[in-house]
Amino acid sequence: MPPVLDPSRCKVDGLAFIGLSLTRANVRVGNPDSSTHQTAFDFDTIQDRSYDYLASTNDDGWLVGGGEPPESFKLTARDSAHVELMRIGTFDPALGGLSVNEIKRAIESGAILIPEITVCPTAVVANGDSPPELEVRFDLEAAPPSKFEDEPLPMNWQLRFIHNQLFHQFHFAARFCPGAHHMTFCRKAEFKSPHYRAAYFRKCAKQIEDWKRRGPQPLVPRKLDASIERVSSLPCSPSMLRKEMDWADDNARDSGLYLFRDRNTITHYFAPNFFPPYDTPEKKSLIMNVISQEWDEHTLSWKAASDKNVEKAMETGCGGLMDLSPEYNPFAAAWKAVVEPEASLPKTQVAKVAVVTPETTHAHRDEKGISGFGGCGVHDLVEELLNPQPDPRFL
Repeated sequence: MPPVLDPSRCKVDGLAFIGLSLTRANVRVGNPDSSTHQTAFDFDTIQDRSYDYLASTNDDGWLVGGGEPPESFKLTARDSAHVELMRIGTFDPALGGLSVNEIKRAIESGAILIPEITVCPTAVVANGDSPPELEVRFDLEAAPPSKFEDEPLPMNWQLRFIHNQLFHQFHFAARFCPGAHHMTFCRKAEFKSPHYRAAYFRKCAKQIEDWKRRGPQPLVPRKLDASIERVSSLPCSPSMLRKEMDWADDNARDSGLYLFRDRNTITHYFAPNFFPPYDTPEKKSLIMNVISQEWDEHTLSWKAASDKNVEKAMETGCGGLMDLSPEYNPFAAAWKAVVEPEASLPKTQVAKVAVVTPETTHAHRDEKGISGFGGCGVHDLVEELLNPQPDPRFL
């Protein structure tokens, strides 16, 4: 069984999830009904439509790069390229899932920071199944050196940044994430021989090298389908980021998140609300603190991230609460308050942050109308820290 949060309360297995859409229409060889939600990567370059290397796949054929065309002798289907960040299962809480309204309320309230998402494929791999699935990985990797920064943020940091926030915000029985962040593009892949298998992965490695040379790219949809509801969320700390909001109004790319009912059905689009630049000390500290945790699917608990790239960045000052005090860095203080309520904040700043405790979570959730840490997201805490109200108990 998948490593869901509470198996005893999961009544129906479903495929709903929050994640990225990587679809790209390919009129030459793909399905004409495919949508284009990004143009940065042509994933058909790693597929083997002519079966030069593979002997067979399952009846889905090729899932990405335009999908399977109508004339295919596999199951015809449009491109369904995606990366899951949080599996929901169903939209019915009685079955262990999460309602659409609860997801929308949390997003609209600004409880989740959604950065402009840029990604870069890091590997093509065969998973452990027999026969295996073929996957494109989007691992957290060290970014190339930059003349502007000594230690740039790790490549693909946005995926864990969003994943961790979602897991902190939503607590429901069917919640899990299916393995490392990846995009499956073929199932039950059987190669003609070990020789052909090795040759295929050498071919893919060359394509990965090319994508890495270009670096992380935004996932900009050509046009959202009319059936997809666009959901806007509150900006991150308007009083502090007014200049950045001006930038967003003029230049923001629509490189955001999607809510899927299943891999072929997108119901909602969530636009970014946390805008560049991300290399300021305050934002770096927040980002690094968020991604310094990872969810352990075996113990169903949080643990320190094992990524050497994250550890190195924390040690060298790319981020971390030890580098910047809460007085100087309200972003870091806010995240500390979310994951460790009442932890090490100046007494004059405890007033509103201190309500986010296990004892007051339900009352605060009723007031805010959303789930997770009392319904008080990072945005709320940042704003409160920027405008603290003294608590009479500490005067």
